[in-house]
Amino acid sequence: MAKLLALLALCLLPVLSTAIATGNTFSLKGRVYCDTCRCGFETSATTYLAGAKVRVECRDRNSMNLRYTMDAVTDATGTYHIEVATDHGDQKCECTLVGSPDPGCGKPNIGRHRATVILTSNNGMNYGARYANAMGFLKDTALAGCPQLMKSYFPEEI
Repeated sequence: MAKLLALLALCLLPVLSTAIATGNTFSLKGRVYCDTCRCGFETSATTYLAGAKVRVECRDRNSMNLRYTMDAVTDATGTYHIEVATDHGDQKCECTLVGSPDPGCGKPNIGRHRATVILTSNNGMNYGARYANAMGFLKDTALAGCPQLMKSYFPEEI
């Protein structure tokens, strides 16, 4: 009987250590920027937006009904942090832009206005840190030096 209990304990130890390590709590982090050159990606002229509003939403994969939502605001570096206290393994979760604090940079950049995030511990990752791709707003008018900057990125095309 003692051998059976020892064997059972050895089999359950990895499962318990993973559950304790993650605690099904996730620390989600991402950044929001202003695309000052209106080029569709981050450049050396990109600025990061303090006070931008973002939201994480998790939806049922079959019905697409909203199951979880939480809002956050970026700090002085344009970074947001969202603590998600539950596992959303059976749901599709995305971060989305909600609003920009800069009226001259307030149009979401389609294609860079949302980021898929994985909020489950049932995927081989045994710690709770999660990172979303940077999301961006477009500046109303590109900065004056952007054509020269773009030439440095794509010298053969421009």
